[in-house]
Amino acid sequence: MSITNKIKVGIVGGSGYTGGELIRLLVNHPKVDISFINSKTYTGKKVVDIHKDLIGESEIKFIDEIKDCDLMFLCLGHNKSEEFLRKTSINTKTKIIDLSQDYRLEKSFKVKDEKRNFVYGLPELYKHKIKTAKNISNPGCFATAIEIGLIPSVEKKYIHGEVHTNAITGSTGAGIVPSNTTHFSWRNNNVSNYNVFNHRHLNEIYHHLNQLSNEIKINFIPVRGNFSRGIFCTSYFKSNVKIEEINELYRHYYKNHPFVHISKNEISLKEVINTNKCILHLTKVNDKILITSIIDNLIKGASGQAIQNMNLMSGFEETTGLNLKSSIF
Repeated sequence: MSITNKIKVGIVGGSGYTGGELIRLLVNHPKVDISFINSKTYTGKKVVDIHKDLIGESEIKFIDEIKDCDLMFLCLGHNKSEEFLRKTSINTKTKIIDLSQDYRLEKSFKVKDEKRNFVYGLPELYKHKIKTAKNISNPGCFATAIEIGLIPSVEKKYIHGEVHTNAITGSTGAGIVPSNTTHFSWRNNNVSNYNVFNHRHLNEIYHHLNQLSNEIKINFIPVRGNFSRGIFCTSYFKSNVKIEEINELYRHYYKNHPFVHISKNEISLKEVINTNKCILHLTKVNDKILITSIIDNLIKGASGQAIQNMNLMSGFEETTGLNLKSSIF
């Protein structure tokens, strides 16, 4: 760490949605200096030419090399981080936060004589592990919304039978490379299911919730929404627990987690857009508990959570650089 008590960070794969959000948040982070932003596609171009919302914020250019830094963010996409780490020489002192799915089951990798172990970066579940970790695998966006909604109930074994989950996500969840289902003409005024009961995030959800209880079964229906960002998630299950008791459980569990809030009122997606918050609302109808959880898929579901993990790993206040307010109107 430098004498200014700032850490030097690098971003690998800085031209996509998660890379752009990381840059937007890091340029004003009081404890960070951006050492480099890597992009093979846009080498030599100014970052602001690609991420136009950064005008007036930074004059840094994309480079096609890896510089020495204290902490490195990998925004390379799924199945690309592992290949990058095996082919690239990185200082053993450099900490890594990977935003792909490659290490979410807490795998390790070895290059020559070096072995790196990854900790799953959901602070609401593994905060103490994250504080001492050298390498973090950032959770998926759906996984973040679903897990935060269910963790206290799973841990207390309040769930009777199966969980039924429906979550609708914005088009940015599919990444920046255009496809048929992210094209405006298709997405606008349109809604559709995909990967029903078989979404890839279920692997990490089961892996980590089963650390609390091996009885969990989730019937997950992901939905493509006709908006750009955010996840609105509902999960329900049978339980004989009173709603007052389960609300108290959630308030107690999340009291030391600054980005999770329990709302007494019905919630709507705009309340979390452009923030690192996850807002929960709980209600009970007959014998069913319904838990609604909402996040911004690019921030709490990706780049903001990565910075939250960086703060914990670096000994900074957890909320540093993440005190963001939504624009509800």
